Amino acid sequence: MQTRVATLSIIVEDTSSVEKLNALLHEYGEYIIGRMGLPYRKCGIHIISVAIDAPQDVINALSGKIGKVPGVNSKIAFSSVVSEWPDEKKGCQC
Repeated sequence: MQTRVATLSIIVEDTSSVEKLNALLHEYGEYIIGRMGLPYRKCGIHIISVAIDAPQDVINALSGKIGKVPGVNSKIAFSSVVSEWPDEKKGCQC
């Protein structure tokens, strides 16, 4: 299976949507390399960065679902790294 390495940048403006966002990230957890969240209290928002290694259509689907959550915006930045997952249990071989 061919995968891409990317980052999702997420801005949460409505904290009542955090539960739905976390459910989506959990649903795609097998592809997530890591995530970092920063509360920006001065502006009342949360900034989340998610590193992901997944097929491009999976990344696009996750970003699309996140974009439908009220008060949440996301953008994707793809790297040029394409990896192969010959066996999902072994992880990527870049």
